[in-house]
Amino acid sequence: MSKLAVVALGGNAILRAGQEGTIDVQEKNAYAASLNLIKLTQRGYNMVLTHGNGPQVGNILLANTAGKKQFGIPDMPLDISVAYSQGFIGYILEQQLRNVLMNEDLDRDIISIITQVLVNKDDEAFKNPTKPIGPYFTEEEAKTFAKETDNIFKEDSAGRGWRKVVASPTPLVIFNRVSIEKIAREGHIVIAVGGGGVPCYYVAENKLQGIDAVIDKDLASALLAQQIRADKFFILTDVPKVCIEFNTPQEKTIDRMNIAQAKKYLDEGQFGEGSMAPKIRAAIHFIERSGKDTIVTDTKLLGVDNGGTRITIV
Repeated sequence: MSKLAVVALGGNAILRAGQEGTIDVQEKNAYAASLNLIKLTQRGYNMVLTHGNGPQVGNILLANTAGKKQFGIPDMPLDISVAYSQGFIGYILEQQLRNVLMNEDLDRDIISIITQVLVNKDDEAFKNPTKPIGPYFTEEEAKTFAKETDNIFKEDSAGRGWRKVVASPTPLVIFNRVSIEKIAREGHIVIAVGGGGVPCYYVAENKLQGIDAVIDKDLASALLAQQIRADKFFILTDVPKVCIEFNTPQEKTIDRMNIAQAKKYLDEGQFGEGSMAPKIRAAIHFIERSGKDTIVTDTKLLGVDNGGTRITIV
C-alpha cells in the first residue's frame, strides 16, 4: 500500500532572493525542484505538495502599490493576493511536474486546489501583527503609507528598510481536506495550501469572508498533514540539515532528534524566528498529533536514505 506524504516546499524554491522574478526564471526553478520531488513518487509515496509564496506576494503587492500610485487602481486585499499567487504558482508547479513525469514515463494527474483556511478573527495575533510582507520602504514612505492606508509598518531587524506587517493567526481547518486526501490516495499529485492558504473567517453564521492576514505556510502544511492522516511530513528548506549554534565555530548538524530535544533547542533560541523556528514548531505540531516523523531537509536530498534531519516522537 502506498504511503502518503505532505511536502512543504518553500517559496524560495520557485523564486530565490536576488532573482529577477520572470516566469522563465520561476519555471526553471520549478523544474529543478520537480526533478527532486518526483523521487518520492518513485519510492512509493503518494504526494500532496504545499508551497510558500512570500517572494511572489511581495511582487504582487509591489505591483499593487505602483498601480495605485500611477493609475489609481484599487489595491487587491491580501486574501485575494494570496489566492492569486496560489493560482499562478500552482500552474507553474503543475506544468513542470508534468514535464518531469512525462520524461520519466510516469502517468499521474496533478490537481491544483485554491485552498481556504479557517482562522479565528479573535486570534491574539490580530492584536500584535508581526508577519512582514511585501516590499521594503524608507521610513518616510512607510509613515506616509501608514497614514493613507491604516496599515502597520515596522523596521526590518537587518536594517533593510520598513515593511508592512500583518497578523499570522493559527490555522484551524483546511477546507476541502477530504477531497485532497481522496485524490492523493488514489495516486495523483495534489498542490494545496499555497502560502499557508487563503485566510478566512465566519463574519456571520454560514458566511465566510477573507481577512487581512498571512498564515504560516509550514504550520498550515502540518495541520493539513495531520488532517489527511499523512504517513510522513517533509519540510523543505535551503539547508541539508537542521543546525544548532548556527553560523558559529560550534555549529553542529543534527541527524535525528525527538520533539523533547526540539522543544529544548527552541527554548534556548537555537533556531531563528525568521527561518528555522517556524519549521520546527510545525514539525512538533504534526508529530504530537500523529505520532509520525517529520524530515527537514533540502529539496536535493528528498528520497535519499538518511537525508536531512529526522524529528521523531521519542
